[in-house]
Amino acid sequence: NEFGVFDSVPASTQPNRFYVHSATSHGASSNVRKDLIHGFPQKTIFDSLDENGLSFGIYYQNIPATLFYKSLRKLKHITKFHNYKLKFKLHAKLGKLPNYVVVEQRYFDVDSFPANDDHPSHDVAEGQRFVKEVYETLRASPQWKEMALLITYDEHGGFYDHVPTPVSGVPNPDGIIGPDPFYFRFDRLGVRVPTLLISPWIDKGTVIRKPNGPAPTSEFEHSSIPATVKRVFNLKSNFLTKRDAWAGSFDSYFYLRDSPREDCPEKLPEVKRSLRPFGPRGDAKLSEFQVELIQLASQLNGDHILNAYPDIGKNMTADEANRYAEDAVRRFLEAGRAAIRAGADESAIVTMRPSLTSRTASATGHISDL
Repeated sequence: NEFGVFDSVPASTQPNRFYVHSATSHGASSNVRKDLIHGFPQKTIFDSLDENGLSFGIYYQNIPATLFYKSLRKLKHITKFHNYKLKFKLHAKLGKLPNYVVVEQRYFDVDSFPANDDHPSHDVAEGQRFVKEVYETLRASPQWKEMALLITYDEHGGFYDHVPTPVSGVPNPDGIIGPDPFYFRFDRLGVRVPTLLISPWIDKGTVIRKPNGPAPTSEFEHSSIPATVKRVFNLKSNFLTKRDAWAGSFDSYFYLRDSPREDCPEKLPEVKRSLRPFGPRGDAKLSEFQVELIQLASQLNGDHILNAYPDIGKNMTADEANRYAEDAVRRFLEAGRAAIRAGADESAIVTMRPSLTSRTASATGHISDL
């Protein structure tokens, strides 16, 4: 009874993650690797914020998975990506966090920086320490009384749920049907997932259940996030799809008080011990999700055009993958900043040449070598 948010689709990691920022998976009903790498073309809530003159920022740790959205690879968005270690606490302390913030986890489990994404078989204690760090950073910020922190999951972890998934009255977001052999119509939701909404404008102990509209069949699901952003900021842009227009919004919970709470704890309890019997294993093989991140990294640094691309990541260890991903992101962002300084069209998409054969980069839109 305490979980009122559903997955957007009864599917795997990436389709549900796409709904968080775009209210559609653009027809993906599974983790289709080639589409993930080339970038998904749908409009995102980041685009809507940009159209309305509002800011956003993505604070990443080893690689920003949000770069699976093709539009975020545009030159004009390069400066929206920030290294979490270097910038998040600084921006929060100075009161300079943007209107919409995405904080990404560490996805690779290595000795110096253990993974904190709660993904099996990573230590969930590290995930809880990460939540504690983010909350305490925000709580100490001069922007705290203007904030809402939302923590959610793309899947339920495989645990039994006695609540049936909604199967009627759920709109297909954009008319796209999934591929064969199932031809999924995207007209039902997935299982429930834990979701926390934290703000000085929400009373302690509030439990959010079924929404009151906007449609009789509306539910809280991942598309509720862009729906909430649109309403909170009164965005003039249209809804992204029929799904976020239908999904319940959390904004009403911010208006139940006349003033922000003063009793929000400044510190959360310490996470005192690890919850697994072993530490990070840098020599571990990669999970399917981690291989997808490495293939994204190969797109960012240009290695996707090499003959070795289809197998890239399959034989990497966690240590090797972490280094490869961090290097790829650094090259990608450096190339983008160089293109901006050279006066390139900011609407261009950054594309790279192989790091193994060239240290140059180019962007679509007729940008010459940098």
